[in-house]
Amino acid sequence: MLFQIRSYLKFLWNSKNEHGVHSPFVFNLLTKCFYDRKSKPEYAILKKYRKSFLDNKNFIEVTDFGSGSRVFKSNRRQISKIAKTAGISEKRAELLYRVTKYFKPESILEIGTSLGLATSALALGSQGLGINAKVITLEGCPQTANECQSQLQKFNFNNVDSIVTEFEKYFQDIKLRLKTETENFDLIYFDGNHSKKATLAYFEVLLPTIKNDSVWIFDDIHWSPEMEEAWEAIKSHQKVTVTIDIFQWGFVFFRYEQEKEHFVIRA
Repeated sequence: MLFQIRSYLKFLWNSKNEHGVHSPFVFNLLTKCFYDRKSKPEYAILKKYRKSFLDNKNFIEVTDFGSGSRVFKSNRRQISKIAKTAGISEKRAELLYRVTKYFKPESILEIGTSLGLATSALALGSQGLGINAKVITLEGCPQTANECQSQLQKFNFNNVDSIVTEFEKYFQDIKLRLKTETENFDLIYFDGNHSKKATLAYFEVLLPTIKNDSVWIFDDIHWSPEMEEAWEAIKSHQKVTVTIDIFQWGFVFFRYEQEKEHFVIRA
């Protein structure tokens, strides 16, 4: 916790708003998306989806393949508490919805579904983009995935393909596929394993799937010293051109027409 406080104070010291940004691409993203304060009817759907879990007092047995939990001491966890402490916040869900709507991705990959609070934002933001628009979301825990799949169906998020799998197996499979065929994702949301080794491994495996307009979002880039090291490695990668650090998330872009720049933004 002390590490995160120090990181946040450093972030505040270095961060800017749109007035300190000279890149038209980033300026437009901030003013038209990040800082869009208008209320939207879709927010009520996201809130209702969240409430359905906050009101659920049942317990499930969670299989945790990631870096563990700082909140839960046992794998037997109450669904309402998972939604309250382990899921994306209401504000971040609304931002993720806006980001999805702004970039109009037709192919989305989410690494780490949990109860689907972020999945619902991705699914809602990509609805109406055509019959081929789809969210593939990966979850390692069968019971958690089952709860999420049930809710996604109730809310008619039919553009979600929920896959119950260990991440390593999925990435082994995709690595094999990429040897013989092309696979692209317009947007990838990384929220599955908050360790440096796993984050960089997923980054490398998925690099062949990028397009010029691909958007990658990394969750909890200031979670730990090693996650900050992973973020620094990603920022310096030769294929990465623009990165935006909003503290909880790191946005990564591969636009060849952009000069390499890093932004620290209050959002």
